[in-house]
Amino acid sequence: MSIFDETITLNNGIKIPKLALGVWEIPDDKVADAVKSAVDIGYRHIDTAQAYGNERGVGDGVRNASVSRDEIFVNSKVAAEIKNYDTAKQSIDETLNKMGLDYLDMMIIHNPQPWNEVNQGNDRHFEGNLETWRAMEDAVKAGKLKTIGVSSFGKEDLDNLIKNSSTKPAVNQVQIHIGDTPMDIIKYSQANDIAVEAFSPVAHGAAMKDERIKQMSAKYNVSVPQLCIRYDWQLNVIVLPKSANPEHMKSNAELDFEISAEDMKTLMAIDQMDYGEASVFPVFGGKI
Repeated sequence: MSIFDETITLNNGIKIPKLALGVWEIPDDKVADAVKSAVDIGYRHIDTAQAYGNERGVGDGVRNASVSRDEIFVNSKVAAEIKNYDTAKQSIDETLNKMGLDYLDMMIIHNPQPWNEVNQGNDRHFEGNLETWRAMEDAVKAGKLKTIGVSSFGKEDLDNLIKNSSTKPAVNQVQIHIGDTPMDIIKYSQANDIAVEAFSPVAHGAAMKDERIKQMSAKYNVSVPQLCIRYDWQLNVIVLPKSANPEHMKSNAELDFEISAEDMKTLMAIDQMDYGEASVFPVFGGKI
């Protein structure tokens, strides 16, 4: 079985490919080619977001890919700032319009807090997230979305949706990489039958400069990104490595080696990554 055929079955029975192409920071005019290349290589899961400003290009790539639309799992994200029903509903329609698609396989809430509050405030926007969630549930009923999930949700954020709505999130997309492995939320999500997705598996490039990670990848005779992606893979999460380069896309999918339990423990103990220039982003601790 090819790595691209490996799936996780979500809590509503839908199968999601375990390896995805992430497209953050790939410009709108370049992303269609990236998507088409990824599909040619074998990728069947593409992850974008309203905030990325490249949904139009992603849709173009999906529509003109070498396989039919129904063979590609397409996900986008409702902007983190949207915390009410009407704006969320409108944004989903705008996404479909931009992408030129009749439906998305999944849409998720990009963050429980607007980006300018991440790392700065304690308001978890419980009411607002329920409003956005309701708009997403209605979009599922209308056939616009196949399934819905969340990103960067903590325990209390998940509990809010589980207790106050009729749909349990299908996924929780969380930053997971060597140097930041939040086992509490991974375990809590999985215990509640919520699949976990790992974004930034290579720590936005920071892993490439970390001597400890470099040494371990040399031991396995693989590249740093391959080690990082395989590490996430062995946590039984969906992994979203990002690349516009077909050669990197290919090598990111070459994961037919196994990290020993002992080495997984060693890697899990690594912390304090230096994110360099990327540290300005809220997901890496920055403040807007």
